[in-house]
Amino acid sequence: MDGIIFDVDGTIWDATEVVARTWTHYVKEHTQLNTVITAPMLKSLFGQLLPDISRQLFPSLSQEDQLKLINILCKKEHEALKKEGAPVYENMEEVLKELSGRFPLFIVSNCQAGYIELVMEKTGFAPMITDYLCPGISGQAKAENIMALVKKHHLHAPVYVGDTKGDFEACQKAGVDFIFASYGYGTVENPDYIIKKPADLLTICR
Repeated sequence: MDGIIFDVDGTIWDATEVVARTWTHYVKEHTQLNTVITAPMLKSLFGQLLPDISRQLFPSLSQEDQLKLINILCKKEHEALKKEGAPVYENMEEVLKELSGRFPLFIVSNCQAGYIELVMEKTGFAPMITDYLCPGISGQAKAENIMALVKKHHLHAPVYVGDTKGDFEACQKAGVDFIFASYGYGTVENPDYIIKKPADLLTICR
């Protein structure tokens, strides 16, 4: 193992309560939709690309209007998270500090530009992260972004830590071992490794 790549939502922190409240408020106040967005709904959707999330949340809108709305919601989400932050999973800071002394750490998430930077700013994790990538920066999906970081940093045996089936499938496509964070949002059959809490990484990543 020569590098660890992390997902964000459901792996490093859980922003679903803040995001659900923010999105629902905007939709109620600024659209004719009756959509109520909940944290469980977002947990079932996060990890997908934003166009796919918007299509499932707002099926009555045209594709163009779906994209316009989801982009506005992401801006509102950023504003809320910049003020409030979100709960970080148990002992994540201590785990990342220890791991960063052994391996380069990275983040790859299916998010908009600016989101990973916001997470690092609010958590204080930036000094521990070597590099990061997302569709908002590259225009590519998760598998391609994983492969891009692997190539850029000349990694030969990295692992990816995530919490959804989409994460697992991206790792299979990228040829990277997958560590399933079972404390997160999704379910995955036959991952390479399973952790029940962040601290379990210290045992696996030796």
